[in-house]
Amino acid sequence: MGHMTSYDHPGERAAQDPVRLLAVRDAPLSLDEVFAAVGDDAAGGTALFVGTVRDHDGGADVTGLGYSAHPSAEAELRRVAEKVAADFPVRALAAVHRVGELAVGDLAVVVAVSCPHRAEAFEACRRLIDDLKLEVPIWKHQTFADGAEEWVGA
Repeated sequence: MGHMTSYDHPGERAAQDPVRLLAVRDAPLSLDEVFAAVGDDAAGGTALFVGTVRDHDGGADVTGLGYSAHPSAEAELRRVAEKVAADFPVRALAAVHRVGELAVGDLAVVVAVSCPHRAEAFEACRRLIDDLKLEVPIWKHQTFADGAEEWVGA
């Protein structure tokens, strides 16, 4: 009865791509979709980060915001995601970024990582969002209450 098959050891299962959901899309983002994508029975911890449009930047009131993506953005997102999955014991990972015109309070980016333990889930999730912001070619165009505009990340 106490005999365990190789399928009882999560690390020995047939390899499954831990990168479950990656998208750059012009439709509203869903926390439920991202959370569901990283569900895994072998994961004891799931970290989820949500980036929203705030109403100010550098002391100025933001009235509108748009995101534009280079055609290579999804390929770069995959490269970033696969590196995180290789560097941490990731069971599942997901990242979606919005493009187009957004209002204050809208979800701009949602990323999630599930791992066997919480510490590595937090660490992997932080690396995922930091590297996404640094390396994936998505630019933010902000409009301020005084009529000024600026591009960020370009």
